[in-house]
Amino acid sequence: MSLTEEKLKQLLTSTGSFMNHVHWVQQDFGVKPIKKHHLSCINYIDLQEYRDEFCSELVNTIPEWIYSSRKFDKILADMIENEGRSKSNANSALITETRKKFRTSATDDLIIQGQFGELILFNLLQVFFQAVPLIRKMPLTTSANMERYGADAIHYNYFSGKHIIYIGEAKAYTSKYQFSTAFGAAVESILENFQNHRRELGLYTYDDFLDDDLVPIAKNYKNGKLNPVEIHLVSIIIYHETTALARLKESEIKAKILEIVQSKAAKIEEKIYDKIDPGILPRLNYIFFPIWEMDLLLKRFQSLIAV
Repeated sequence: MSLTEEKLKQLLTSTGSFMNHVHWVQQDFGVKPIKKHHLSCINYIDLQEYRDEFCSELVNTIPEWIYSSRKFDKILADMIENEGRSKSNANSALITETRKKFRTSATDDLIIQGQFGELILFNLLQVFFQAVPLIRKMPLTTSANMERYGADAIHYNYFSGKHIIYIGEAKAYTSKYQFSTAFGAAVESILENFQNHRRELGLYTYDDFLDDDLVPIAKNYKNGKLNPVEIHLVSIIIYHETTALARLKESEIKAKILEIVQSKAAKIEEKIYDKIDPGILPRLNYIFFPIWEMDLLLKRFQSLIAV
């Protein structure tokens, strides 16, 4: 069972409006594995950082996180036919419902950080790796500890005759810290999820958000019948940056952000890589995502998903 490249592209969710407010570059940062990794940040237009727009468009991707396009349209049609709603009324009600489903019952700061990072990861996996969502954790809101179990995302692509599985992990750090230490913790976490994800597949589901064409692939992967499979790991490190930015020119601001990340990546300690299996190392991919005044942005995010 496989899908064509063209069909898989059709199953990617619409990320254009969100990505209008994301600046990103891909290059070698000197980290291992030596290859091109990604730097992403909130976009600047002229001297203005588009923070509110970034947050609003991020929240606007929640419905696609919850439902596939077919499922959304089916529910919308049912609401119009059976509940006496107009199309605009049904659409508004369904958007509200998707936010309720986005695990918003908990107010723990760690869960809010996790939701924020997971939603960014959901979008960037599709943009950077052309990988569609395949399965994800069942919603668990009883405690912050329960919320942290399992990979944040498992996405899928198919090329060169192989089923490519992307295991994604989002780490968000709001306080001051040593960059190298945070990077090491993120690497340790994604490796742990790689080791445990087969054992924990019972925690994952594909209902509602998955297009019908992907259901057989998700079932076969959960049942160990998908072959040949190659697993790649993606770790997004979202962190609170404090280095002052002189806002003189848009190009200079973006160049400075790149310089900041390059400088910190250059100081990552070599011992972090010692425990990584040589076979796994080439499959690691990093996304660095600095955010200034991250605590305020998270409060804005929390206010927007409140229902």
